[in-house]
Amino acid sequence: MAQKASAASPKAGEHVVLGADFGTDSVRVLALDPANGKTLGQGVRYYPRWKKGLYCVPLKQQFRQHPLDYLESLEGALKEALASAGDGAAAKVRSLSLDTTGSTPVFTGTDGVPLSLKPEFAEDPDAMFILWKDHTSIAEAEAINALGGSWKGPNFLQFVGGIYSSEWFWAKALHILKTNAKVAKAGVTLVEHCDWIGAHLTGNEAPSKVKRGRCAAGHKGLWHASFGGYPDKSFLKALDPRLVTLAENLGTQTYTADVAAGTITAEWAKKLGIPSNTIIGTGAFDVHMGALGGGIEPHHLVKVMGTSCCDVVTSPLPKGGKAETVVAGICGQVDGSIVPGWLGYEAGQSAYGDVYAWFKNVLAWPLVKFLPADQAEALADKIIPALEEEATKVPPSEDNVLAMDWLNGRRTPDADQSLSGALIGLKLGTDAPRIYRALIEATAFGSRAIVERFESQGVKIEGIIAIGGITRKSKLVMQILADVLNRPIRVGASDQACALGAGMFAATVAGLYPTVEAAQEKMFPGFDLKFTPDKKTAKVYDGIYKKYQSLGAFLEKNK
Repeated sequence: MAQKASAASPKAGEHVVLGADFGTDSVRVLALDPANGKTLGQGVRYYPRWKKGLYCVPLKQQFRQHPLDYLESLEGALKEALASAGDGAAAKVRSLSLDTTGSTPVFTGTDGVPLSLKPEFAEDPDAMFILWKDHTSIAEAEAINALGGSWKGPNFLQFVGGIYSSEWFWAKALHILKTNAKVAKAGVTLVEHCDWIGAHLTGNEAPSKVKRGRCAAGHKGLWHASFGGYPDKSFLKALDPRLVTLAENLGTQTYTADVAAGTITAEWAKKLGIPSNTIIGTGAFDVHMGALGGGIEPHHLVKVMGTSCCDVVTSPLPKGGKAETVVAGICGQVDGSIVPGWLGYEAGQSAYGDVYAWFKNVLAWPLVKFLPADQAEALADKIIPALEEEATKVPPSEDNVLAMDWLNGRRTPDADQSLSGALIGLKLGTDAPRIYRALIEATAFGSRAIVERFESQGVKIEGIIAIGGITRKSKLVMQILADVLNRPIRVGASDQACALGAGMFAATVAGLYPTVEAAQEKMFPGFDLKFTPDKKTAKVYDGIYKKYQSLGAFLEKNK
């Protein structure tokens, strides 16, 4: 970000570091040369059980993932990455760091093993990882918010935007405690996906040994240094006495991602074919490590654009005893969650690419219903490219269809997962490309609302950086976003920014760089795309955005 690499930087070809990015659908592993960030090899594995739709009930907003999906896929992707890196690469491995989705916690027993890895819970979705997009705990989030609003003690919600979300740690814990007595009895604590992988690989799964990442604990678990850790027992007891026991097994200390979680176990070293002294870094969320791999700079908003969209920005920590700027309605602000020593702010949208995928699935329904599976899939894959081509020809206008992007609820500003999407202005002449364009515009308007919230409350946004699959798949999405924001957008050159960011942290925990900023200085490949707003189009979107805001207000009032 601002610091040059030291004179003791590693030499090209001397070492290999591994960055693993656990996304919603798959895990990606990069084998990197820490001297320059060059990708030596990469591997990807899709989660087999998740791909089959197991343990998920979309109509109930239930999305669960089995821990074996993570372990099996990591092994396959890592071996593939090292194999493609060439002979001798595995022997040069120094470290592995990882990021995951979040909040994606799981209940564990006294041994720290996820309950779903035990025979009696092997098919129980409540004993599996509760994916970030699982919204089964809306009622529990409302209970946390109600207590937070009436609580006479410290404001435990102040550093997470003042509103707790059903996508987060404590709401999910409370929901399972209230709905599954068997899991509630067996579970002694919860662990985030990004913490568990590191703990498992190092043999430190016991609750007292897990190094809890600052990123997950601060943004989703209500941890803050000024609280002395997590919310106090009286607050948790008021929600459910069983939460107190869960919290006691979390400890009070958290760690930034430049701290090692430990050294890989002999079993995993042998299984992966890497040295037995390989260091495993403390985990963090994908967007936070991805911001580093995407070239984050102070006061620059990084948008990680995938199935959902996460937005992060860094600012210097306040000095001279000044209090940090508290932003209402975001996903939290945490010391060191992105770059150690800097304040990290997070916001985002619960659905981004998922909005476009939903429309594709609606249009593909007859194909799936009436054609053989292979033919249906082949034709369905042509839908988005065809929509993109035609929607590009539709000029923006206040007379067009207007959409609301809350198909998976609203993450920020002001979390409310009970909200839903909408389309208005439909006419007999409305066709699929016009609806598709309206959906793209809606996701861009949601992004604008986030930028405006940050700036209205004192957080400077001096530039926009974007990473993620959408940045390279859709020029239309990116251009509309630039026009709606009326700001240029730079795109980091790596198409695997999250795994690259994890690799930068891996180089740091291995001691190859003194700070992660120094690692970024040497390993970041720069920017290779830029989208510049059209001033006339931006002015048109100013008017449409006002209608978007009015539609949102109506939907909130009448949900």
